[in-house]
Amino acid sequence: MLTVDTPVGGRRLRDARNGLSIPPALTARTIADAARHPHWWINLLTTEPLRFASLSSWSGTVADLIDSMFDPALTMDDLEWLRSTWNGPLVVKGVQTAADARRVVDAGADAVVVSNHGGRQLDRAPVPLETLPAVVAELHGDGEVLLDTGITSGADIVAAVALGASGCLVGRAYLYGLMAGGERGVERVATILGQEIVRTMALLGVTSVADLTPDHVRLRN
Repeated sequence: MLTVDTPVGGRRLRDARNGLSIPPALTARTIADAARHPHWWINLLTTEPLRFASLSSWSGTVADLIDSMFDPALTMDDLEWLRSTWNGPLVVKGVQTAADARRVVDAGADAVVVSNHGGRQLDRAPVPLETLPAVVAELHGDGEVLLDTGITSGADIVAAVALGASGCLVGRAYLYGLMAGGERGVERVATILGQEIVRTMALLGVTSVADLTPDHVRLRN
């Protein structure tokens, strides 16, 4: 999977205000918030901290880390080179227009992920669910279409599939489950999403995913 939706890090001002850096910065606000949740401190003091080999020598903000790792000079030539050296499935994540979807598929991608990186990079990026129908219509089966960003409910997945996506990528929801309960927490998130999918389809009067159509979704004009 080649990620192209973050050529440079967004400013993420909220992260900076909350001390979300590597290592985390404790501010008066975060200390006051933690004081109301003593179990946070107990967990922090009694469990082994998470460690990532790729971040062991890094110090700074998440945006600075992204700027140091990602290449903003990426072009279609790089995608074509990657296709020539990789014989497996190739997915390009971060497509936001139908024209770009056509370009990357013509360059050899097997699938595209319509995504704006969770809306955390560019505030005014298009909403992927609203961009999805045009991408599906443009590719018309030439490449698989997935959707990422804003999947917090099984109903979101139903909407995406109804508009033509073959599946969705789920980021924040499973991370919340992982932080709250480890592997069991992730399993619980998957169960909740599955139950919400079934309930949403039942309320729509649909008994099979294959029966979902764009008529089951209403987007803003």
